[in-house]
Amino acid sequence: MPYRKTFSPDPKDVAEACKKPLHHEAERGLQLFNQGKYFLAHEALENAWRVETEPDRRLYQGVLQAGIAFMHARNGNIQGVFSMYERCLRWLEPWPDHCRTIDIGQLKIDLQVLIDEVSILGNERIQDLNPNIFPMIKRV
Repeated sequence: MPYRKTFSPDPKDVAEACKKPLHHEAERGLQLFNQGKYFLAHEALENAWRVETEPDRRLYQGVLQAGIAFMHARNGNIQGVFSMYERCLRWLEPWPDHCRTIDIGQLKIDLQVLIDEVSILGNERIQDLNPNIFPMIKRV
């Protein structure tokens, strides 16, 4: 696996960030993600990301990059899937399973399922990707 810079915020800052409500643009982004509109979800989450401070903004950045990984999978871009997976994990790793009503733990599992499936299919069979593999972000 390629070298990945780590994101290591103070656990107290992460715990405090998780207590905050979702930014309204992040809420819209999650709705778009769940509709499979990953590019539009990216745009909304990016709007939220831009106005947040550290480490809060990295939660939104991780979710938006997860959406782009799924978009690449739907479009048959295997390299894009792997690239976005690496990038979004960097931002999602420090967050607890449940944060700001987002089931981050399940999203990480869904991303791993995607990677496993894409790895098995490869470029030759990516068009056979199971459409049920595209998750909805669960809320808690």
